[in-house]
Amino acid sequence: MKRISSRHHPLVARCRALARGRTDAPRLLLDGLHLVADAARAGLSIEVVAFSPRALAGGEASLLAERLAADGVEVVEAADTVMEALSPVSTPSGVVGIAHCPPTSLDAVLARSPQLVVVAVDVQDPGNAGAIVRAAEAGGATGVVFCGASADPFGWKALRGSMGSALRFPLGFGIELGGAVEGVRRAGLRVAATLPRGGRAPDGVDLRQPVALLLGGEGPGLPADVVAAADDRVTIPMQPPVESLNVAVAAALLVYEAARQRRGGGAHP
Repeated sequence: MKRISSRHHPLVARCRALARGRTDAPRLLLDGLHLVADAARAGLSIEVVAFSPRALAGGEASLLAERLAADGVEVVEAADTVMEALSPVSTPSGVVGIAHCPPTSLDAVLARSPQLVVVAVDVQDPGNAGAIVRAAEAGGATGVVFCGASADPFGWKALRGSMGSALRFPLGFGIELGGAVEGVRRAGLRVAATLPRGGRAPDGVDLRQPVALLLGGEGPGLPADVVAAADDRVTIPMQPPVESLNVAVAAALLVYEAARQRRGGGAHP
């Protein structure tokens, strides 16, 4: 196994560039043993993985390194000082990799029926973007679409927030909101827009049918014209003085309400 002892190694520059954003597209930066393992299980093409000496001393990491090497992945041992430069976090996990991004498309998000699609609009916080993907997969949604100025769901912070969900779950990214709405309507989905007040409670909206749940970003929410054109307008009830919920929490509540209805609960009149 090759050993890297210099912080001037080209791999350090690549990892640092990816930590700033996907300038090396379509590559992504994987930080942590479990993310690298999830990427391998998802069948992603992994180019290189660096392990610290301490990580390799553990049985799980050592076995993963052997499996990756057997699959043709470049596996290297990085000195602790080098790992500090490779990892985007202040306390390195000891495992950092570079892999090809999984494909994204609206068609893939709409492939499984009955569709339950989360459309995130201008969700700029990468942690929120990752948490939305994680909640959507956990709750039985069929995909997530990120529109407008939303954070990259394959950025390292979002990947940590999704806990690997983004590596295997159908996603659309970089899609204009108008095109996404047109696409889901063409596929026969109803459009349900969320807003802080004035809409129906989630359990009063029929979410058993194919539906796209539109959620606006932190602060401004959805554009008024999008809300006006929606088939349904949904407001999550909140006790005062709370006026809004974190967008990832709102997405989780709506997805799980849809799952409840689809298990036979139905909507309340």
